[in-house]
Amino acid sequence: MLLNRILLAIVIFFMPTPEASTPEPGGRLEILFLGHQSKHHDADKLASILLKEYFKEGINISYTTDPNDLNEKNLSRYDGLILYANHDSISGSQEKALLDFVKGGKGFIPLHCASWCFRNSPAMIELIGGQFKTHQYDSFPAIIKDPQHPVMNGIEPFYTKDETYIHDKLSRNITILTERKEGNRNEPYTWVQQVGQGRVFYTAYGHDDNTFQHPSFLKLVRNGIFWAVGDKAANRVKSLSIAQPAYFDGPVPNYEKRDPAPKVQQSLSPEQSMSLMQVPVDFELQLFAAEPMVVNPIYINWDEKGRLWVIETVDYPNELKDDDIGDDRIKILEDTDGDGRADKSTIFADKLNIPTSFMFINGGIMVSCAPSFLFLKDTNGDDKADVRQNLLTGWGKWDTHAQASNLRYGLDNKIWGVVGYSGFKGKVGKDSLKFGQGIYRFTPDGNWLDFISTTSNNTWGLGFSEENDVFISTANNTHSGFMGLPKRYFDKIGLKQTGVEKIDAHYAMHVATKNLRQVDVHGGYTAAAGHALYTARTYPKPYWNKTAFVTEPTGRLVHRINLKQEGAGFKEDGDGWNMLVSADEWAGPIQAEVGPDGAVWITDWYDFIIQHNPTPSPKSAGYQAENGKGNAYINPLRDHERGRIYRLAYKGNDQRNTVKLSRNDVSGLLAALSNPNMFWRLHAQRLLVERNDKSVLPALYKLVQNESLDEAGINAPAIHALWTLHGLGALNGSNPTATAVALKALKHPAGGVRKAAIEVLPKNGSTLAALQKSGAFTDTDLRVRLAALLATTDMAPSPAIAKIVADAAADKQNTSDKWIIHALTVAGKLNEPAFRALMKAKGLNDLPDSTLGLHKITKPETPKAETGKVDQVITIKVLKDVMKYDKALLTAKAGTTVRFVFENPDFMQHNLLLLKPGTMDKVGAAADKLAQDPNGPKMNYVPKMPEVLAATPLVNPGGKYVFTVKIPDTAGDYPYVCTFPGHWRMMNGILRVTK
Repeated sequence: MLLNRILLAIVIFFMPTPEASTPEPGGRLEILFLGHQSKHHDADKLASILLKEYFKEGINISYTTDPNDLNEKNLSRYDGLILYANHDSISGSQEKALLDFVKGGKGFIPLHCASWCFRNSPAMIELIGGQFKTHQYDSFPAIIKDPQHPVMNGIEPFYTKDETYIHDKLSRNITILTERKEGNRNEPYTWVQQVGQGRVFYTAYGHDDNTFQHPSFLKLVRNGIFWAVGDKAANRVKSLSIAQPAYFDGPVPNYEKRDPAPKVQQSLSPEQSMSLMQVPVDFELQLFAAEPMVVNPIYINWDEKGRLWVIETVDYPNELKDDDIGDDRIKILEDTDGDGRADKSTIFADKLNIPTSFMFINGGIMVSCAPSFLFLKDTNGDDKADVRQNLLTGWGKWDTHAQASNLRYGLDNKIWGVVGYSGFKGKVGKDSLKFGQGIYRFTPDGNWLDFISTTSNNTWGLGFSEENDVFISTANNTHSGFMGLPKRYFDKIGLKQTGVEKIDAHYAMHVATKNLRQVDVHGGYTAAAGHALYTARTYPKPYWNKTAFVTEPTGRLVHRINLKQEGAGFKEDGDGWNMLVSADEWAGPIQAEVGPDGAVWITDWYDFIIQHNPTPSPKSAGYQAENGKGNAYINPLRDHERGRIYRLAYKGNDQRNTVKLSRNDVSGLLAALSNPNMFWRLHAQRLLVERNDKSVLPALYKLVQNESLDEAGINAPAIHALWTLHGLGALNGSNPTATAVALKALKHPAGGVRKAAIEVLPKNGSTLAALQKSGAFTDTDLRVRLAALLATTDMAPSPAIAKIVADAAADKQNTSDKWIIHALTVAGKLNEPAFRALMKAKGLNDLPDSTLGLHKITKPETPKAETGKVDQVITIKVLKDVMKYDKALLTAKAGTTVRFVFENPDFMQHNLLLLKPGTMDKVGAAADKLAQDPNGPKMNYVPKMPEVLAATPLVNPGGKYVFTVKIPDTAGDYPYVCTFPGHWRMMNGILRVTK
C-alpha cells in the first residue's frame, strides 16, 4: 500500500500541468504615464503622487511628455498607458500604435483632461469614450451607478472639489460607473469599456490637489489600473513577492514636524530591497556585492584591468581621528567565476579616516582623505599599498560632509575634484591658497593647484562630457550646474564672478516613498551627488553623451538628467525622472558611474539615517540631538554593517567587460583611444601620458586627422589624441608636425574636436591667425567661439585681437549668450583702449560689463554703507549649522528707523525677510512655490508680494547685508523669516513693535 501511494505521488508530481493553470511569473506592472509640461493640469505632480501611492502595491510608473513615445516598440514594454495631458492632436502612426496596443490586450487609463486630447482623431475620441465639452469648478458628490463592477470595489460615495466636466460625443460602448448631478440630469463621470482584447478606464476626476490627494480618487484610479491591464497582468503582481518592512519607534528626525512622527523602518536583505526598486522598463538591476563583503561604500572606481575598487568608511560621519589613522579601507572586489557577483575581496589599504574618493595615477591611486590627499601605491604586485605619501595638506575636515571629494582624471591631464564648505587652506608649491566650496584641479605631484570656480553650496557632483564640457551638482536646490568659465579668466580683470550656472529645469524629486525625510528644500534636491554623464555606447542612443546621473540619497533615487546644448552652455532639457527609485527607506544611492562594461553601476550606502545636519528632537524621542566631531548629529540608528553595489544593465545589450589595459602594451593603449567607452579612452590617455613615449606621436596624428563622426556627431578619439599630444609636450611649439596637425583640426567636422584644438594649441600669433582663417570666431558651435575668445585672453594684447573682439561684440548672438558675453568682457577689457575706439566707431557701447551698462556681470552683496540718522541698530546673525537665527525675538518702537545688520557665519546661503503680522504662512507658501521656479535663485527666493515689508538678497557664507527700515506705526508681532527653499518653517522669529 505504501509503495502504491509513493508511485501515485510520483505520477501526480510529474503529470503535465494544464496550460490554463500555469502561474504567471511574478512581476510588477509597468505603466507609462503620458503627461505634458503645463502646470494648469499638473501631470508631473499627479504622476509623482501615483508613484508614491501605488509603488508598494507593485505598480511602476514611468513618466514622459513626448507623444512620440506612442510607438509600437515603446508601448510593447508596458502593461498600460495613463493619459493626463492636453496634447491637441495625434499623428496617424501614433494613433495606430495606441489602438493596436489596446486592442491587443493592454490597458488604457485616460484621466480628467485626457478627454480633451487628440481631438483630430474620431478613433481616439471613441477609444477614450467621449470628449470634454465645458466645465465649471465646484464641490459635488459622486453618484455610484454600478457598485458591482470590479473597479468600484471598496469605493463608497465621496465628495470632492473639482472641475465639473460636461462631455460630448459619448460612445455607445461605455459602461458608466459614476455620475455627477448636472442640473436636472446626471452627467457620466467615470466609465469603462472593452476594446478588442484590451480595456479602457476613464474618470473625469482629477483637476488639482483637492482631488489628487483624495483617498477615494486614489483608490478609484488604482482599481481602474488593475482592471484595465487585465487579469493576467494583475495576477502577475499578486504572485510577486514584494517586501513589506516592519516599523518600530525610535529616534527618527522629524524635520517636517509630522504628526504622528515617522517611525524606524526595519532593514531589508538585498533581495528584499530590490523588490522595492524601480528601474526603466527595459533595464535590469543586478546585485554585484553586498554586506559583509562591502560595508558603507562611499566611492567606486575601476583600474585599467577592469577591477572594481571601493572605499568603505565606517568612520563617517563623526569618527574623526586625531592622528588621521582610522578604521576605513579601500578594497578590490573581483568576480572570478563570471557569474556577475563579487567573490574575491582584497584590502588594498586600511587605517584610513573618512576617505571620500580616489582615482588612478602613476601606478597607484590618489585619495581625497582630509586633511591631505594621499598617494597610495603597491610596488611589489600583491595588491596591497606599501607606499603612502601625503600631498596637498590643508583640506578642511571639521564638517565631514563638506570635505573634498569626487577626484577624476580630466581630459586636460590634470586631476579634478570638488569641495564643500570645509574648504582648503594650505601651501601649494610656493603659494598659500585658501578657498571654500567649489571646483579645483591640480597636477599629480601636488605642486600646482588651480581653484576653478566657487559654487553655491556643498559640492559633491562632478562630471565630464565626451567633448570636455564640465558639470556639477550641489546640495540644496542645484542638482545640475554647468561650469562655463574658470575663475582665472575673471581674475584677469579683477571681477568676482562664479563660473558655474544653475541649469536644472525643475525642482521636484519623484520619490517612491511617502516617508521622505529632509532638512530643507522639501520635495526637491537637497543632497544631489555626482553628475556622471553616459559616455559609453552600450545603452540606447538617446543616452549617448546627453544623459547624466545624479544620486539623491535622501530621495532614495538616481535622477536622470537630459542635457541640451544652449549656445555656449547647456541646460537640463525637461525632467528625465529617475534611473532608479526605491521605497526602501534604507536605500541610499550616492554614486552612479559608467563602468568598464558600459553599464551604470550604483553604490548604495544603505542606511536609515542619511541626513547630516541636526534637528530639534521631539520629546517623545527621548534624546536631544547633538553634533559629533564631524559636525553631524549623533544618532544611534546610523548603520555601519551594510552596503550594496548594483549594476544597471540594459536588457537589449547586456555586455560584460573583456578589456584589460597594460602600461607596457602600447598598441593596446593606442587602440583603446578609439574604444566606444570613455572610461577606457581616459585610462589609455593617462597611461600614454605617464609613459612619456614620443614614439606614439604618428599614431596620434592619424587619430586627429580622421574626420569621421559617430552617430552622436562626435569624434572622441581625435579629442583624446589632441589632449594626449598636449600631455606629451608635443604642442608647446617645439614640434612643427604636431602643431600642424592641431591647426588643421581647427576645421574638423566635429565641434568638440575644433574646441579641443583651440584649447591645446600654444597661445601665440600663429594660432591667432589660424583661428581667424578657420572661422573659429564665427563658428556654428558657440562653444568653439567661446574657446577662441578665451584663447585671445592668454595672448599678448594687440590691435588685431581688439578688432576680433569688437566684431564679435557687434553680433547679437554673442552678446545674448551668457558665456560669450563674459568672454567679451574679459577680452575687451584686456585690449583697451583699441577695443573702446572700435566699439565707438560701430556706434556701440564700449565694454560689455557692468561699468558701461551693456552687461551686468557683478552684483555687490553688500550695498554702500548706510548713512543717515537711525533710532536703533539691530544685529542679527545666523546660528551656524542649526538653521536658526541667533535671536527669536526682537523689539522696536513703532514709527522709528531701524538699521539691521544681517550676518551669515553659516556655510550656506540665507536671507532675511520682514513681514506683515500674521502673514508668515502665506509668504512661506509663496516661497515654497518660488523655490520651484527656475528664476527663484535670481529673485533671491524673495516672493514679490505686499506682505513682504523688507528683504535682503541671499547672503553668501561669511557675508553680511545692511539695510534700513522705517518701522510701521502699528504695533504688533512682525515675523521675520529665511526663504531659502524649505528654511522658513524652522528659521524665523518675531519683531515685536510697541508703541
